[in-house]
Amino acid sequence: QLQLVESGGGLVQPGGSLRLSCAASGFTGNYYNIGWFRQAPGKEREGVLCISSRDGVQYVADSVKGRFTISRDNAKNTVYLQMNSLKPEDTAVYYCAADLGSRCPRRPNEYDYWGQGTQVTVSS
Repeated sequence: QLQLVESGGGLVQPGGSLRLSCAASGFTGNYYNIGWFRQAPGKEREGVLCISSRDGVQYVADSVKGRFTISRDNAKNTVYLQMNSLKPEDTAVYYCAADLGSRCPRRPNEYDYWGQGTQVTVSS
C-alpha cells in the first residue's frame, strides 16, 4: 500500500514562507497524482494544488494562485508545497493525497491515499 507522510508545518507570521513535504513510499504503477488539500476549522476540505506524473501541474486554487507552488523530487519520492506570502486565512491542516491515474482528480473522495496532515498556523 502507498503511504504518505506530511511534514513541515508550524507557526509562521503573515507574509512569511513555509515548505511542506509529502514523502511517499510503496508506490508501483505507471502514473500517479499528488494533491495538496487543506481543511480549516468548520470548513470542508478543499483542493489547493495537484501535480500529475504525466502532465505536471493540473490545477491551482484561486485562493493560493501566485503564492503557492508544487514540485516533486522523484529521487526522494517527495512532493513539496512551497507557500509564500502566507495569510491568516491560510491557517489549516494540510494534507497530501495520492491518486493512481494520469490526471488529477478535483474531489477529495477521488483520492485513494492520504497522509495524516500537518498543521499550518499563520498568526502574529
